[in-house]
Amino acid sequence: MLDPDFWETASFIVTVFGLPFAIFLFLFEQRKERDAEDEEAYQMLQDAYKDFLKIVLDNPDLKLRTTTSTPNLTDEQRERMLIIFEMLIALFERAYIVSYEPDMKGVALRRWHSWDDYMREWCQREDFYFLLPQLLRGEDPDFAAYIRRIADEEHLGKLTS
Repeated sequence: MLDPDFWETASFIVTVFGLPFAIFLFLFEQRKERDAEDEEAYQMLQDAYKDFLKIVLDNPDLKLRTTTSTPNLTDEQRERMLIIFEMLIALFERAYIVSYEPDMKGVALRRWHSWDDYMREWCQREDFYFLLPQLLRGEDPDFAAYIRRIADEEHLGKLTS
């Protein structure tokens, strides 16, 4: 056991095989942690959207699940609607900042598609679309450009159909 050749060979084996394996395991674990953090962030955003939908349900007089503007709103109803839309924009902006990347693939892209669908759905609503300039004041410029683009696509699609 005290043979120097044995220790030199053992050192060589650890250097050639053990060190790369340890680096691989470290990187693998880091990736798993990052994936778990991404999943947790996505789940928290989804929960926040579900909570937002409860607010929508608690305000049936505003008819927020239609694509047309709700006519003849009182001042109080208009104020509630504006606040609800501001909450929605804040949620969409958070989702954009946390989840969006220009060249997404795989699970990240699938997760983002659900947020893109939510945004498109709300941008089809006339009063939301026309309030966007007001709602986007002071918001992240990249997010504002993104949602304006999809809002224009949805509005144009609605006009042509």
